Formats: sequence, structure tokens, C-alpha cells
Amino acid sequence: MIQKTTLSVYRLILFFSILIFTETNSYAQATIVPQQLGYPRICAGLIIDGKPFNEYSATFSYVDFPAGTAFEIELSDEAGNFTTPTATTKLSFTENAALQQQTIKFAVPTNLKGSDLYSLRVKSVTATPVYSVKYRNSQNVTSFPVYYRTFVESFYINNRTENAMICNGGSISLSIDNPTPTDQPSSPANYPNLKYKWFKDDVAIAGQSGTTLVANAPGVYYVQIDYGGCNDENFSSNRVNVTTSSSGSSVTINSSLGNPFCASGTGTVLTATSGNSYVWKKDGTTISGATNRTYSTNESGVYSVEVDFGGCKATGSINLQSNSFDASIDAPDNYTLSEGETLNVTVTTSASGATFQWYRNDNLIAGETGSSYVVSVLGNYKVRISQSSGCVATREFTFKINGNSGPASAIPNVIKLSGSIPYWNIPDEYKNASTKVLVISSNGEIVLDTVNYQGDWPQSNIDFKNVNPVYYYVIQSDKGEKKGSITVLK
Repeated sequence: MIQKTTLSVYRLILFFSILIFTETNSYAQATIVPQQLGYPRICAGLIIDGKPFNEYSATFSYVDFPAGTAFEIELSDEAGNFTTPTATTKLSFTENAALQQQTIKFAVPTNLKGSDLYSLRVKSVTATPVYSVKYRNSQNVTSFPVYYRTFVESFYINNRTENAMICNGGSISLSIDNPTPTDQPSSPANYPNLKYKWFKDDVAIAGQSGTTLVANAPGVYYVQIDYGGCNDENFSSNRVNVTTSSSGSSVTINSSLGNPFCASGTGTVLTATSGNSYVWKKDGTTISGATNRTYSTNESGVYSVEVDFGGCKATGSINLQSNSFDASIDAPDNYTLSEGETLNVTVTTSASGATFQWYRNDNLIAGETGSSYVVSVLGNYKVRISQSSGCVATREFTFKINGNSGPASAIPNVIKLSGSIPYWNIPDEYKNASTKVLVISSNGEIVLDTVNYQGDWPQSNIDFKNVNPVYYYVIQSDKGEKKGSITVLK
């Protein structure tokens, strides 16, 4: 009896062992079969309907997976290996459970390091992932180009200039223009993952994939963003014709506004022949910091530039003339005006049909349109001279008039608006950037909160109503804190 019981238990254990083995072996046979892709390559990033295109589909069949199993599309590394695969973004999926088939719509990373050797596969999201074999593209190969084209516009080299010059045996650096590095979409140079192909006379230059090329031979050069199997000739730079010169007479300077020019706004832009480096001079004196190919100026004079072409240097010059006007002012800056004193300020100008506008504390002084003005109160002054015919241009002069505040210890507590100095003019020792001045109305409203106060409050009309208004001040300086009241009289 004991033997029969033992035998039955043994058979039961064997049955469950076979059952478990069968179930385990069945799951181990779970497979994923990818279907052939409907496209030969993935060239994402091109702008379609106002936004970058980045949607691709991959269909596959699966066998012996639990219901509800999730799947992902994996991208290899740029060499085609899946040791460290690249994740894609799952956008959506459709499934035919009866056929055990699924289609996943996915997007590739926008910072992808492009290559012509990428591969795709499917991965199950299970405790022990199952992987498919590699997809075959529409050309029936498992390795194909995959790129995200982050820059899909034309661009420029050599400051958009079509010609450049080098010396015999010299060289010049041709670089991708990047005038506004803070504006990323303005230049492909702002995308570090991009590679390039440089061309000379329409032949690719081997080993040149950076943003700069050193050209040491004459020819026509340009550069193209290297998107491999996703290349597009529209993503190329302008062409630059590099020629050689052994003389120093080849440097020319052009004025953007012509010569003579109208000296207004930011002035004219002087542009020299393209080279490697530049040194600008005005009337024989080197201009500090002027080392670019261009130089902007509003002043007449003889301008010259020494251009280094690599191996030799050459100099060109231009006698720049302005057809604007001359002007001068006889106002002494930071003049201290005594009590009851006035100061006559006069502008002398050669402007044709000159008009004048006078300002105090940036406020236009009504009715003052002559070439001279009598100053009677302190403040920050400005006069604007305009030439209305010929070369329409303006010039401005600024000057500051101080007031005599008397003894340093005296802080005025009365302002008489009808007086010669209708401002609260505190001692000069408090007029600096380390002193804070607060003025508060009797209603508790802060009407002045400033540092480096220059004695120009109040600047707007005071509402007297039936009484002379009283304000309160606080002066905080390294000498301590001063407090008091101010009464404003008409």
C-alpha cells in the first residue's frame, strides 16, 4: 500500500514538472516578425505644413505573447549595433488582435547623431524582453540612413561675400556665418551635432567636416550640411571664389552709404576686401578694437585697413567725406549756477534750414526753438539740432547745470516753485550713487525713490488745493541717515 502511494505521488510530480516545462518552453518560443518597411530611409525634420516632419510607421506580427503585451521600436547606434540602442518616441499604435499584428507610429530623437548605418527592431516590454530581427527597408537591406535634419535652410560663409583673396602660398579661413549665436535657428553653426561636407570646384574635400575650412589654393568653395543619404542641395552655402594676389594694391574699402555720405543714425559701414585679419586706422591712428572686416562710422576722415591674407599683407584706404553738417556748443558741463544767476548757452552750426529743440530733464522746453537758450535753473539739459534739407540728419549735445546748495550741513526744508531754483536742491555730498533718497507725501505715497539724486525734484505740477503741501524725506548715506520735512510753496 505504501509503495503504491509513493508511486502515485511520483507520477503527480512528474506530470506537473512536464506541464511547467511545457509552459516555460512555450513562452520561450514567443517571437516577433517584422514586416518590410515602406520607405528606404528616415529623413526627419523637413518642414511640412509649418512644422518638422517626424512620423514613421513599422508593422510586425507576434506569436505566443500574453494579451496586452506592449511593444517598442528600437533604433541602433550610429554604427548599426544594438549594444546601446537608441530609444524612439512611440506616438501611437494600431492592433489587429485576431491576426496578432501591430503597427507602431514613432518619432526619432531630434538630437540624433545621423548615420547611413542605422537599423530598426521591435522589443517587447516584458520582464524578459524579446527582440525581433532587424527590419528590412523598401530596398530590402537592414542598414539604411536615419537623420533628423535640425537645420533645413540655406546659409552663408565668408560674410555672404562671393570673393576672397589669398597671397601666393598663403591661406584664408572660410567659416559658416553665425552673426547671432543667441538665436539658434539663425545658423547651422549653433547645432553641435551637425557635420559638413566642404567642396572645391564641386569636388568634395576629404576629411573636412567642421564649420571652418582653411583654403590655401584658388578655386570655388562652398559647404553643405552632411545629412548622408538624406542630403539636399538646398541645405548648402553660397559659393566663394578664392583668387591669389601677390601685390598690395588689391585691398579696397567700400562705404555702404557712398562717399560722400549722410552722417545720420549709425553711420556708414566700411567694408574691406576679405582676408584673415584686419587692422583699421583713422587719419593714421589705429582704432582700438577695430579688427573686423567691417567698421561703422559717422565721422569724416582718411580710413585705412591692413588686411592679412595669410603669408602677406596689403593695405587699402578711403578718404571718407560727410555731406552732413558741423555744430558746436559753448555750454560748460557741470557748471554750478549761483542764486539769481543765468547762463546763456549758444549753438553754432552749418546746418541748412537748422531747427532746434531744447530739453531739461528729458522734457521738451516749450517755445524754445532758437540757437541759444538762457539757463536759469539747474538740471540735465539737451539740445537737438536738425538739418531738414539735403542730407537730413540730427546731432545732439548734452550738458548739466548744478545749483549752489550752500553749506554742506544745510538740507533745504522749503521749495519755492516761483524761485530761481524751483527744486529741492540737497548738498552735493549726498549726490552720489551710494546715497538713497526717499520723498514721501503726507498721505504716505512714495513720490521719489532714487540713488544718485541730482536735485531735480519735483518735476511735475504740485496740487496745492487750500494749503501748501508738506512732504517728508529720508536720506540714507555712508554718513548716516537724515530725516525731515519739505514744504512746497507756489
